[in-house]
Parts: sequence; C-alpha cells; structure tokens
Amino acid sequence: MRPNVVVVGCGVVGAMIAYELTRQLDVEVTVLERHDPAQGSTGAALGVLMGIISHKVKGRTWRLREASVRRYKTLIAELADQGEVVPFNAHGIVSLCFDEGKIPRWQTLREKRAAQGWPLEIWSSAELKERCPQVALESVVVGADGQDAVRAVKAAVYSPADGQVHPADLVRSLIAMATNQGVCFRSNVEVAGLAMEGGRCVGVRTSDGDVPADWVVVSAGLGSAVLTQAGNDPLALMPVLGQAMEIQLPNVLGDVAFQPVINGDDIQFVPLGDGRYWLGATVEFPEGEGPFPEQLEADAQGIENLQRGAARFCEAIAQAKVLRSWSGLRPRPVGQPAPVIKPLAGAENVTLATGHYRNGVLLAPATAQQVCELLKTAL
Repeated sequence: MRPNVVVVGCGVVGAMIAYELTRQLDVEVTVLERHDPAQGSTGAALGVLMGIISHKVKGRTWRLREASVRRYKTLIAELADQGEVVPFNAHGIVSLCFDEGKIPRWQTLREKRAAQGWPLEIWSSAELKERCPQVALESVVVGADGQDAVRAVKAAVYSPADGQVHPADLVRSLIAMATNQGVCFRSNVEVAGLAMEGGRCVGVRTSDGDVPADWVVVSAGLGSAVLTQAGNDPLALMPVLGQAMEIQLPNVLGDVAFQPVINGDDIQFVPLGDGRYWLGATVEFPEGEGPFPEQLEADAQGIENLQRGAARFCEAIAQAKVLRSWSGLRPRPVGQPAPVIKPLAGAENVTLATGHYRNGVLLAPATAQQVCELLKTAL
C-alpha cells in the first residue's frame, strides 16, 4: 500500500510539491486548501524570478535560487509538452541603478556570476536608452529638504537568465498535471490542526473530518503558524502586505521584440503583451510586535504611490488606465531566515515548506525538490 502524503496549502509552493511528488515518488497525495488555489501570497505575486540578479552568491539562499532558475528552464517546456502552456517571459530582468557608488558592487557580482557560469551585463545609461527607450534617464523627485531634485539613472544591470512567470496560470497547470497523475485536490477545506499520537502525526483535522496521513507537508503560508503548535518549536510568521495593479497603455512601450521586466526603486514593471503591464512589490509591515494578525488592510494611497513611483522611471505609466488592483500577504519568518524548509520539531513525519516571504514563486521548484529528497529517504 502506497504511503499517504498530505500537503496543506495550494499556493505555488504546495502545487509544485504535489506535482514533483507524483513525478519522483510512488505515493498517494492529497492537497488541502482553505480557499481556492493560488490565493494568499501567490495571488499577490507578480512571478518575477530574480535569481541570478540577486546579490546572494553563496550558501543556502543562493543554492535555492540557482536550483530554481535551472528547474524553471525545464519545467515550462515540460508543461508545454503536456499541453499546459504557461506564460513565461524569457527576456530577462533589467534593474535600474540610480547610485553610481553601487556600480562597483554590481561589477563584483558580474565577475562572480561569470565564474559560476551565469551571464550578467552592466549597461551604461546610453546603452540602457538604446535597449529600453521607454525608460526615462532623468526624473524629478522630492528631496529630503522638500525641494524638487533631478535624479538620473547611472547604469542598468541586465540578467538574461532570469525571467517572469504567471503565478496563477502556473498553479493551474501544476494542478492539472498532478490531477492527471492521481493527486486529490480539495479546496475550501478548513484545516483545524494536526492529529498527533505521541510524536507522530496520524492525520490532518479538517472541517470535512480527519484526513489520514503517513506524512504531512505544511505549505500554508501564514496559516502554517497555527499548525506548528502541534510541535515543540512553533513557527512565528509576520504578514507583510504587498499591493499590485494591472494597467493598460495604448501601445507596447519600447522595443516590441525586447520586453524584459524592469525593476526600479524596488518596483517591478512587468510586460504582459498588448500594452498591458503589472506593477507591484510595495511592502508594508504590521505595526507593533507579535502575535501578528493574518490580515492587513490595503489602501488606495499605496496603489497611487505605486503608480507614481513607477512613472518616475517610465513616464507613460502616469497616464495609464488602471484595469484592476489587488493586494496579498506574504509570510515572513520571525527569528529565522526565509524560507523555512525543515522538519517540525516534535513531529517526526511533518515537514515545513513555508515562510518564503517575497520569493515563493522563485523558490517553489527548489523547495519541492528538497521535500522530495527528504521523503525519498524517509518513506
């Protein structure tokens, strides 16, 4: 009889884990989700895969990023071969540099990436204007003294190996493929806790009754924290609010044949085709100290600031039509680095795969791989 693996949470991480489990292990898999799939932090994500352009160059964080970038290259083609075409922008990421003093750090990163086998380019402002004419090289900003000042783009960093994927479409495709392999997905099921016998979890308690489990993987975003109360080292997660918007412009900006993601001032400008774009990556933290709420309220001012901030480096955005705006909460671990991929202390058959903060979409493939490797040994 095949072991039962229950995955709690069906955002991009949970869906990826379910998909990879069906490919690599002979197990029965059930995925439980208290809402519809791809809500929560996945619903707020823009799917920008900042792996190679990240300043992480060694250790666990870099290994996760690099493994995920490599897996995305094969995953998107793999899904397409099975009839699941997921929108993927392979034009890379351009990051704007407004501080000339930071250029040496980027040059050091370029050398490190070359040694690691990854391309990274540093463009002058003239090269940026030639490649991405939609970017304004100078903009007017309000200085610390309240006076207007002119700020210029000093350089740009281009990472052709990074990209962007549509998070919700990716989750839908992963669910479709995993379902074909026998995975049972159950949505709108409230998970109340883990059923423990001694130091072992024997099932997951839900609003529809207990679900038996030989192994449990917790990837429920902010909802993961309450489930870890069953162990000896409960997880603390801080909700971090992100807001995003979809805009429409009369025409595609820049070179139609070259449409990379552009990052400036920590704002992502994501081309979708036909003059549509996503803007996102605002970050707002809760006030005070924990315990932290599972909800933070978005506000219209945040969306307005997002559009205004993006318009500083791409003037046409100021006149764009806003098609929709949305927000979501990202789970940031408290007292430990993101993400949390480890056993739940005091529960010998529960694995945590959660707390990815702003990198859930990017790190989902590497997370799923780690979970699979663990279960190959344990089951």
